[in-house]
Amino acid sequence: MTPSQRSHTNATRTYGLAIPALVFALAILTILGITRSHSSTPLPVADTIVVIKHAHTLTLFRNGRAITQYTVALGRGGLGPKENAGDNKVPEGNYRIVGRNSHSAYYRALHVGYPTPSQIAAARAHGVDPGGDIMIHGIRNGLGWLGPAHRLIDWTKGCIAITDSEMDQIWTAVPDGTPIEIRL
Repeated sequence: MTPSQRSHTNATRTYGLAIPALVFALAILTILGITRSHSSTPLPVADTIVVIKHAHTLTLFRNGRAITQYTVALGRGGLGPKENAGDNKVPEGNYRIVGRNSHSAYYRALHVGYPTPSQIAAARAHGVDPGGDIMIHGIRNGLGWLGPAHRLIDWTKGCIAITDSEMDQIWTAVPDGTPIEIRL
């Protein structure tokens, strides 16, 4: 093989690898871009939160009208309802935001009031622990650079995860006591 043939072969290999890499990168950017971007403009105070697990969305409402919607990552245990501690599932039902933690292991956390007294009783009747510590939170501290890429898989232990910048918006728009409905 002559030097010019070798050079042409190497260039073909290089371009041959670059094209699939470029297609892959564009696919990832498209996946990450499916959620509309959220401005840094403060949101009005929300009076309701609705999480639709199968759609991976969290929507803030005020007076029955959607203020904004986020794409979320959920528990790695699947979309079914939470049954017991350690199943890594997000519970379903009607709750309230019962507190906040600005020093969480994840970027800020709003505590969801799970389990309810009836869920505790049902779990006890089945001889299981219902679990708890269900939160809406940002990305694990130190990993915020992942940004929207964290949504490529469901990775939490039963919580609802958003990006850190989205958590900043929700932190100021959602007061303690806000109702949250989580449904399949």
